[in-house]
Amino acid sequence: MTTETLRYEAMLREWVLGKLARTFKEPTGSLKHPFIDPGGGYEGNLWDWDSFWGVYGTLNLLDRNGALNGVQTVAGRPWIAYAEGNIANFFDHQEQDGYLSTCILSWEQESYLAIQHRQGEVLNMHKPFLARQMALISGWKKDRNWAAPYQNGLAAYFARYEADYFNAHCELYVWADDVMIGMDNDPASFGRPRFSTANLFLNNFMVAELRAGASLFAAWGDAARASALLEKADKLAAAIRAECWDRRDRFFYSVDVDIKTRSYHWYHQGLGVFWKTLPIKIRTWSGFLPMWAGVASAEEAAALADLHFRDEKTFLSPNGICSLAMDEKMFDLRETSNPSNWLGPIWLVVQYCVFRGLLRYGYRAQAEDLCARTLRLLGRDLEQTGTLHEYYNPFTGEPVMTPDFVNWNVLALNMADELRGKPSMEDLIAPSRT
Repeated sequence: MTTETLRYEAMLREWVLGKLARTFKEPTGSLKHPFIDPGGGYEGNLWDWDSFWGVYGTLNLLDRNGALNGVQTVAGRPWIAYAEGNIANFFDHQEQDGYLSTCILSWEQESYLAIQHRQGEVLNMHKPFLARQMALISGWKKDRNWAAPYQNGLAAYFARYEADYFNAHCELYVWADDVMIGMDNDPASFGRPRFSTANLFLNNFMVAELRAGASLFAAWGDAARASALLEKADKLAAAIRAECWDRRDRFFYSVDVDIKTRSYHWYHQGLGVFWKTLPIKIRTWSGFLPMWAGVASAEEAAALADLHFRDEKTFLSPNGICSLAMDEKMFDLRETSNPSNWLGPIWLVVQYCVFRGLLRYGYRAQAEDLCARTLRLLGRDLEQTGTLHEYYNPFTGEPVMTPDFVNWNVLALNMADELRGKPSMEDLIAPSRT
């Protein structure tokens, strides 16, 4: 690292150590257990993938004794208790059929999504980060038995995904709609018909979720369920490669699954539709996720790392990887919330996932470059504003919105630490992961 990036890293580490404890919350309202929120404008809320990344970044900073900057507890509780509390809160609010909402608001006794689900409407549910958070905590504790009481709930969660979101024809998962999909306004899903998109975000993270679930059930002695989840993960990875890889563009796309022969009277009686999906040819950062998940072949990873990652006309900006390629007609950097803007701005979770994929396939030079851009971006924000923000302008580095956002901004420190040889938190989730 250069002198500049080392200085920015030190500034970032100091800021994080001073802010992180504020995201650890005591039980309140409908949240009966301690929990972790993202900070900034999201305090008092428990979110699915946000809480996972909060734990992921925090555990990287704890020392072997479980202390953060010499401090072992928050309000008398060890840091890990808040991560365990995340899981307890989610299962407290699980429906009998396995459904889990994407978020729990402390001031609501019941989630709107859960109420609608109970009335028979199929809506999106907890993104595939529940088993991964449980496995991450288990790896840090070196004990998977703490989570054994949730065994039935986790099985029901996977069964709900299978029942409501799995498209057996193409063997991919689909969102029910475009509400709370993580990448809020991803054009591959946002504004499109219900159950029509097998999104790369959902499917690649689901590969990892199934594998994490398998590791938990294996530890709990349920070999049959562990084997079934591993088989499911392998088949899903194969389906992503078969349906989402575009040989011409050498890129992965989300796909439209609303594909079938539509006959009218005596029309369309000959050769019908034999393809399972159609690519939604919009290049988003999720096209790099098959590297993060270990789904991509070596040849496919080479195209992503050498062609698309390096392309300054599409993804690579002075401040990192854009959430949407610059030459897409939807590219837009305006401030917006509900939905948040994933149409080009720099998000730190994007940088980390792309970084991990690059390292996984041996592209260290690109990973180092991305880490340096990320540290400069956040360091300059701290210099100019004294805080960090939720997302950024890729060209100027200016913050777009939500000051004091902590959460996955902490992952910049994971990047720096991993380049120095510190094990990734992924090793706690699945030690055998390649």
